[in-house]
Amino acid sequence: MPKILIIRFSSIGDIVLTSPLVRCVKKQVPQAEVHFCVKAQFAFLVAPNPHVDKVHCLGPQGLGALLGQLRAEKYDYIIDLQRNRRSWLIKTALGANLPFGRLKAFSFAKLNWEKWLFTAFKINRLPNVHIVDRYLAAAAPLGVQMDRGGLDYFIPYADEVEPNWLPPSHQAGFVALVIGGSYETKKLPLPRLIELCDKINRPIVLLGGKEDQPQGEAIAQFFAPGPHPTDDEALGKRTVIYNGCGKFNFNQSASLVRQATVVFSHDTGLMHVAAAFRKTVYSIWGNTTPFFGMYPYRTKFFVLENNRLRCRPCSKLGHKRCPKGHFNCMNGIVFDFYLP
Repeated sequence: MPKILIIRFSSIGDIVLTSPLVRCVKKQVPQAEVHFCVKAQFAFLVAPNPHVDKVHCLGPQGLGALLGQLRAEKYDYIIDLQRNRRSWLIKTALGANLPFGRLKAFSFAKLNWEKWLFTAFKINRLPNVHIVDRYLAAAAPLGVQMDRGGLDYFIPYADEVEPNWLPPSHQAGFVALVIGGSYETKKLPLPRLIELCDKINRPIVLLGGKEDQPQGEAIAQFFAPGPHPTDDEALGKRTVIYNGCGKFNFNQSASLVRQATVVFSHDTGLMHVAAAFRKTVYSIWGNTTPFFGMYPYRTKFFVLENNRLRCRPCSKLGHKRCPKGHFNCMNGIVFDFYLP
């Protein structure tokens, strides 16, 4: 029975994007025992996955404690989807790829050089290959191939959100709008979020963390019934906001994404969760770009971006503020879409 360790420490979106590889390894390698190594704060993403037999966490005790656990497992293969100093130390400490050793390790193509070339000089040499397929390529020496499935996401029963937890205005159907993001330059500013909500013109559930709660409240207040609500009715305005930011944990937010009719999202982990549930996704891109290979996978999606800028992409991750000061990558997006 081959014992296989998959390493991906972070972050949320990257871990969700490993799910096809985990599934394919478990189903295609005969009698495989699949372990997953992840940072402790992200273990909740992996633990419910039925294709993972055991989860190992990089926690506050540090790498030494983790190595003690991993040495005891005596792995046959390591699939390194992190490919950084820590994952290299793990492979080295476990004796991977020694001339006469039994432990073999494989890594995926991280394309750091190509990403740097694109962000620094706007020269795009990136292959037209989704990162999910690059992950799968790392397992090719084991005979693993992509199946017909897409992303997986498994929500524990305790985190399922009941429809009656939402106000009556949203119980017959709603649009999910993910306003959070790991970097400010990956998020629409408040005036543009309000404009987007007005364009959506449906009951909307705003999703994000506690740090997004004030902005969500400002949006909700903007659309709160005023002294002359009949004016909005005459214009056919049906935007009703429920601010869910900070009220739900990530799995509960994922449950709401699954219940939504349509999902609008920045380049975030919940965007990939929406793809796992085969939702139609309107993905919103600021300083990053879908060319990095992390667009919604195997689901219907539309890209909302300003691709008329010479300064974009300015980072493969993001910034606290626009380096140029104008933030035209978000301020210049045209919300040209139609919801039937």
